[in-house]
Amino acid sequence: MKRLAHSISVLRILFAAATMALAAKAGTTYVVYVGAETPDQGVQADAFFPNEVWLLQGDSILYKFVPRNEIHTVTLLAPGQVRPPAPPPAGPPLGANCPAAAAPVTYNGSACVSTQAGLTALTTPSTFTVTFATPGNYKMVCLVHTDMNGTVHVLANNAANAALLHPQSYYDQQGAQEANAILNDNSSHQPLPQPLSSQNLVVAGIGKIAGTGGGLQYGSVVRFLKDKIVIHKGESVTWENLDPTEPHTVTFGAEPPMFIPPVPAGLSGQAADGTLTATFNPAVFLNSGFLQAQAPDRTGTPQLSPGTTRITITFNQPGTYSYHCALHDVDGMLGQVVVLP
Repeated sequence: MKRLAHSISVLRILFAAATMALAAKAGTTYVVYVGAETPDQGVQADAFFPNEVWLLQGDSILYKFVPRNEIHTVTLLAPGQVRPPAPPPAGPPLGANCPAAAAPVTYNGSACVSTQAGLTALTTPSTFTVTFATPGNYKMVCLVHTDMNGTVHVLANNAANAALLHPQSYYDQQGAQEANAILNDNSSHQPLPQPLSSQNLVVAGIGKIAGTGGGLQYGSVVRFLKDKIVIHKGESVTWENLDPTEPHTVTFGAEPPMFIPPVPAGLSGQAADGTLTATFNPAVFLNSGFLQAQAPDRTGTPQLSPGTTRITITFNQPGTYSYHCALHDVDGMLGQVVVLP
């Protein structure tokens, strides 16, 4: 019995040593997918898949960008840091407080790291590797998409924490389930019934936000629902963005040099209810600017005004006029207005 007890004790010591050795082996790389889309690019899943990951100090995440044209960033800010604007091609270059990086980077929680610009599966590079050097719980965000975020749990490198980790197969399965749930949720892709008085209405995008234990994910239908509308001379068309977070534009004409999508052009003003208005002129570039729901109010901050989600355009000249969303035309968000005599 003493010999057996001694053998068991030895096995326990050897097992504990092996476990400690396994835990001490830093350098594992996990894969997280950035974004997803349907084959026609009409539905975009703006999310990290999965958006919650556990790893040990010294481990890395290889972020793989999935959409062909929809841009995303991988950004880890310092705690409390003011969020910078989206980098090129959506905005200006990142400043010194969030230095851009193309090569693999190390994040220790004290300073921002981010991709140089919005990346896609077709850009170079199309991956971004971050090594996590310091234990902590960190938020990962996309600077292009406000409600696209997640959490990275970086654990001290010891045997107890090693038991909390998941294999890559777990993350692959969870990420695939989350992406499929967003891309195949037909209930979130249908606009609500509109009153008969709104028969000349075009829905300019629709979407849905989903919450997980790690943060927020959302799906966005980047299409004009009723992409071809037929009206008569003198009638108007109203475009309404029903997406809870994603902005869209209604843009007629070739975009001029140095065009900035959020800036309106060729408009007449606003109606009493805040709807943007314009009278269409084929010779004048027309851009709605961002049609977008307002961000949620936060306790302790000033209340925000309602968002601008509609534009009404009157057509006084017969013809066939093409338009697009200046943000998502690369995904196929295109439309046409046919004006009959």
